Amino acid sequence: MISGSCRLILMSASILSVWGGATGLFAQALDYRPAKIAQLQGLDKITARISTFTVPVGQSAQFGTLSITVDACFRTPPEERPESASFLEIVDTRLSDGESQSVFSGWMFASSPGLSALEHPVYDVWVKECLDVVEGGAAPANSPPDKPAEN
Repeated sequence: MISGSCRLILMSASILSVWGGATGLFAQALDYRPAKIAQLQGLDKITARISTFTVPVGQSAQFGTLSITVDACFRTPPEERPESASFLEIVDTRLSDGESQSVFSGWMFASSPGLSALEHPVYDVWVKECLDVVEGGAAPANSPPDKPAEN
């Protein structure tokens, strides 16, 4: 028969081992690197249309009545688990009454869109990925580099 104090120690040890295993995933922080462009997607719930648009960091884009400002965009390098995170400020500018209302301000993660989501009756917006600028347009941050031409 196990005494009360031994039972408490065993329970504490098992909880710590579970927490240690769970936090072990988070103990290795991802190596986020800044990107210049955020690729976002938006859903108009009324028309059921999905739009993909790119917004440079520090600039704004319109999606319906929403004004979306990208303040920061970070991504992981190709050799790590793919992840993109962007800090967004979203303002709803209703045309009927002429007022604007902040509806979201915070980080959104591409791999977990429900973690920090916009709650709006008409629109959903989420981060698809962060992109780097290359010659001829934007390239996905986690795409392999172009091979040099062989002579």
